[in-house]
Order: sequence, then structure tokens, then C-alpha cells
Amino acid sequence: MAAHEERPAGPAHAGKSSRRAKRAKAREGRSPLFLWLKEVATVVVVAVVLSFLIKTFLFRAFYIPSESMVNTLDVNDRIFVNLLVPQPIALQRGDVVVFRDSQGWLAPAAQKTKGPFTWVQDGLTFVGLLPDNSEQHLVKRVIGLPGDHVVCCDAGGQLTINGAPLDEKYINPAEIPQVRDFDVVVPAGKVWVMGDNRNHSADSRAHMGTNGGFVNESDIEGQAAVIAWPLNRISALDNYPGVFRSVPAPAGK
Repeated sequence: MAAHEERPAGPAHAGKSSRRAKRAKAREGRSPLFLWLKEVATVVVVAVVLSFLIKTFLFRAFYIPSESMVNTLDVNDRIFVNLLVPQPIALQRGDVVVFRDSQGWLAPAAQKTKGPFTWVQDGLTFVGLLPDNSEQHLVKRVIGLPGDHVVCCDAGGQLTINGAPLDEKYINPAEIPQVRDFDVVVPAGKVWVMGDNRNHSADSRAHMGTNGGFVNESDIEGQAAVIAWPLNRISALDNYPGVFRSVPAPAGK
């Protein structure tokens, strides 16, 4: 059996030991308060970076200011939006989506007065720790995808897609929707959207004079996935696949 020869520590080993000793001595000279503050600062920085990355690539928070999606969404709800929809995850009929108002559906937002701590709120919104209170986003349910023939209404008063009537279980049950006739074919790269609170939603039907009432897929921020606030309303949002199960593919597809 070969014997292992022990060698005395050379200059390299001595140098490493000396550096370790210096670092240990430096730590001993720092107060516990300094070390605690350093740890807190590290945790905060890591949390902010992670929050920013999540907000940029995965989820983003939004605030609901109107009643257009009652009962699915109430005024003052906070929601998390899945940013992976519509790319790389494709949109589906029934998805609740948040989209940018690039076509002027909303009145221009009033200039907000800057307070002494406005920058704090803006910063927390930027990194995703606060919901986006911007009034220049809208939230609606996707009804028609590119190529779909959407009509209101058939003899039974139901919306139809590609000839199939829908039993829209997500509509606010408190009111019977007023019939507003339309007959559209959704162009490529666009969708047709409607609010669940039909009698109180200025959706695609109300903006047919602007781009036909269609929403550009490129304006969609993402799919509303969950209600995060208030606590008694925390829940996942349904896209009701059963409602659209009998809808055939658009003509030519």
C-alpha cells in the first residue's frame, strides 16, 4: 500500500490562512446592528429584483376601477395577470384579458397631482409590488378569436359563434342583457371582447366605429388569472371552456 506523504504548508497555504484570519477579524470589528442591516438590505434587494423579474416575465398586478365585469370582477378588486398569454400560450375563447387602450376607448387620463411620496408608489408599481392603477387599460372577456363569425342574436336571444349558440354562464345574473344586434367576422391578429356585466360595459359592441370594435392581439397584456385582493374574494378566474365546447372551427380553418 502506498504511503501518503504529508507536506508542510507552503507560502500559498499560509497566504490563504492569513486572508481568512483578516476577514474574520474584520467581521469581529463590526457591530451586530451593522450586520443585521446588511442582511436586511440584501433580502430587500433580492425581493425587489425577483418581484421585477416576475412582473416583467410572468405576472403583473392590476386594479379594477369599473363594474363592466361584475359579478366576475368587482370594483376595487386586485388581479394578477398571466403575461405568458397570448404568447407563448395562445388565447382561448372565454379568457378574461387586460389590454392597452391604444384605440381611445377611454377618455384621456387626467394628469395626477404629484405628492411628496408619489415616487415611492410609482417605484413599487414599476417593480410589481403594487397594482397598476393606470386608467388606460381595460379588462374584458374574449368572445371571438381570429376568423370567428360572431352574431347577436339568434331567435332565442343567444349570442352565436360560427353558428353555435352560447349558454353564457358568466353573464351577470342580476340583469337580463339588452339585445344589441351585430354581425362580425374577427380579422386576423384581432379579437372580439365583451364585458360580463353586459348592460354596463362599453366593449367591442360600443366601438364598432373604431377598428370595427376589435382589439389588437398585440395590445393584450395578458390573461387575468386570479383575484388577489380583497382576501374574501381570492380565487382563480374561469374561462368557462364548457360554454365554448360546441363552437366549430371558423370557416376555412
